[in-house]
Amino acid sequence: MNIHEYQGKEILRKYNVTTPRGIPCFSVDEAVQAAEKLGGKVWVVKAQIHAGGRGKGGGVKVAKSLDEVRDYASKILGMTLVTHQTGPEGRLVKRLLIEEGADIKKELYVGMVVDRASQRVALMASSEGGMDIEEVAAHTPEKIHKVFIDPETGLTDAEAEDVSRKIGIPEKAIPEARQFMKGLYQAFVECDASLAEINPLILTGDDRVVALDAKFNFDSNALYRHPEILAYRDLDEEDPAEIEASKFDLTYISLDGNIGCLVNGAGLAMATMDVIKLYGGSPANFLDVGGGATTEKVTEAFKIMLKNPDIKAILVNIFGGIMKCDVIANGVIEAARQVNLKVPLVVRMKGTNEDLGKKILAESGLPIISANTMSEAAEKVVNAAQGK
Repeated sequence: MNIHEYQGKEILRKYNVTTPRGIPCFSVDEAVQAAEKLGGKVWVVKAQIHAGGRGKGGGVKVAKSLDEVRDYASKILGMTLVTHQTGPEGRLVKRLLIEEGADIKKELYVGMVVDRASQRVALMASSEGGMDIEEVAAHTPEKIHKVFIDPETGLTDAEAEDVSRKIGIPEKAIPEARQFMKGLYQAFVECDASLAEINPLILTGDDRVVALDAKFNFDSNALYRHPEILAYRDLDEEDPAEIEASKFDLTYISLDGNIGCLVNGAGLAMATMDVIKLYGGSPANFLDVGGGATTEKVTEAFKIMLKNPDIKAILVNIFGGIMKCDVIANGVIEAARQVNLKVPLVVRMKGTNEDLGKKILAESGLPIISANTMSEAAEKVVNAAQGK
């Protein structure tokens, strides 16, 4: 689950990480009132969407008067902001953050992710923060410094101070930088985050260390432990199909192809998409119905997939382990009848009650295309999608 910048900063402040003062707003009038309340002579008007690159897309503006705050807020609120992370369709801006201006002497980068290879939280930091951090990672990776944090000791003072010096933080600011690094790590672990990114982390004119931006992603499987974080969820920022799928405990991700995929198990779902690509097709979605799928869940999965007008064919690929093939077969038949299925349907199933499942499909009277192997299934569904 992702959250907005202003929500991330609320979390950081709980862990003694310094951020600029700011107020979230939902209207132009609220934006002006926020600037008045913050005081000062310079404010930053920031679009709040779940994507990076807002500055390059025109979603971050510096205002030097209340009239400019009103003008920028009017232009940004309600705009469709297109960045390298939103895709060409962009995101509609429905929230703003009005923040006090900052005296920026240097922009740095600090991020944390879970490193699967070392099975530790990896701290990454660079002296080259700001809007072009992706360019730094691609062309000068030696400027990114990493620490793989021992979960027993946590981030030590020595590690925090060492990486701070490597990214150019002066000795005067090392104690504050150490506090920042350790606070960020504590927030990451205690909140079950999967990503924490501060870009930029700034060094001010008086050598203070301040988180000027904050991006957090959280492990959805751990949200039951964090109702306060779940309350940050903004459904306006999520794909409606993915929201609907989550209600039925389905793992669904929209893609840009035209072949719907219904599979049980994430690994098999990935392999299914790969073999579709191998045969010249393009998946329209990732859809894992899980090991305990019921007829109802399969029916809902079909309904969600078919809301996509680009679907030209559907492939059901099931391995019957915990999930029994006859249950899936009944679900497929019920779904096909309920939604009045009009696109070709290819079904491949192996495992528990495989013969019974195939018998149910064969006797259904529906024009279902059967396949015995993944290769055969992929070839048939690609041909069907192409009208062959």
